[in-house]
Amino acid sequence: MRTALVIGTGLIGTSAALALAGRGVTVHLRDHDPASARTAAALGAGTDAEPEGRVDLAIVAVPPAHVAATLADAMRAGVARGYLDVASVKGGPRRDLEATGLDLGAYIGSHPMSGKERSGPLAGTADLFEGRPWVLTPTRDTDTEVLNLALELVALCGAVPVVMDADAHDRAVALVSHTPQLVSSMVAARLEEAEESAVRLCGQGIRDVTRIAASDPRMWLEILAANPGPVADVLAGVAADLDETVRALRALQSPDEEERRGGAAGVEDVLRRGNAGRARVPGKHGAAPTAYETVAVLISDRPGELARIFADAGRAGVNIEDVRIEHATGQQAGLVQLMVDPKAAPALSHSLQSQGWSLRTP
Repeated sequence: MRTALVIGTGLIGTSAALALAGRGVTVHLRDHDPASARTAAALGAGTDAEPEGRVDLAIVAVPPAHVAATLADAMRAGVARGYLDVASVKGGPRRDLEATGLDLGAYIGSHPMSGKERSGPLAGTADLFEGRPWVLTPTRDTDTEVLNLALELVALCGAVPVVMDADAHDRAVALVSHTPQLVSSMVAARLEEAEESAVRLCGQGIRDVTRIAASDPRMWLEILAANPGPVADVLAGVAADLDETVRALRALQSPDEEERRGGAAGVEDVLRRGNAGRARVPGKHGAAPTAYETVAVLISDRPGELARIFADAGRAGVNIEDVRIEHATGQQAGLVQLMVDPKAAPALSHSLQSQGWSLRTP
């Protein structure tokens, strides 16, 4: 691939353009808001000048509701050898594009499974897709040349290609992406009218659950409007679990011992099923889940402290697999939770303590 046209310079479009430009591809940028394209160009994502001839690949990075129309306009204009979109929903846009009567041999749907809470070109980064799944949804009509261009794009962005049927993809993202967004937002909404004394007690658990609730509501409304049925199906299952859990919790208040036992069994059932589901989430680099041991270190909120603890862990010869930071309420201190291989935890704990770090039970 030598040339590309990115239509839509938000987070995903700008990130793809940055990755391609960084690998020597000449990237042209187009957006309904020329200022957004100029911003992306200023970041090094390419040029906002129109291409003089056909490019190798046109990448449509617009909201799902506008994908089909944008693709149709580009295909009628013959701007590229191949056409690809990166919308988070695949079935609907594909059917809308089919309804135009265009030959879709030059088109392939795709969805990079990566993002941020922030949007817009300024949030774009060249490494956004590194190591992340990038779903491709070819059909029997898709030209081999176009599939190869899509695979080259994925490789240039450092992602991992995953081939799926479009409707199967939409059911999958309803479960692993769209429903979690709504559930996170619903939990965060409980905080809106909460007492300040309660909000001040927020710890890492509520931060983990509500992190993605900070996402742009307008963007998510467009995504959910394009995939409402599968999301509603998943939420119906969640709602059934909620109803059963509410009944079980009410039973725990009963003076009747048998009802309390039934309530306890109901709560334990949902917690155990949650354990089983969480155990299926892929681990590091998409490998099988791995159980790490946590070494929790008390750290002051001073410049350089975090770098120092990583350096000390490195001197101990221990690889940090994951890290979390929990800030202490009302104090300039926090707890750094270092997740490591269980066999390495004792050596790391001993080494850090010998270097003056204070350890805590996580």
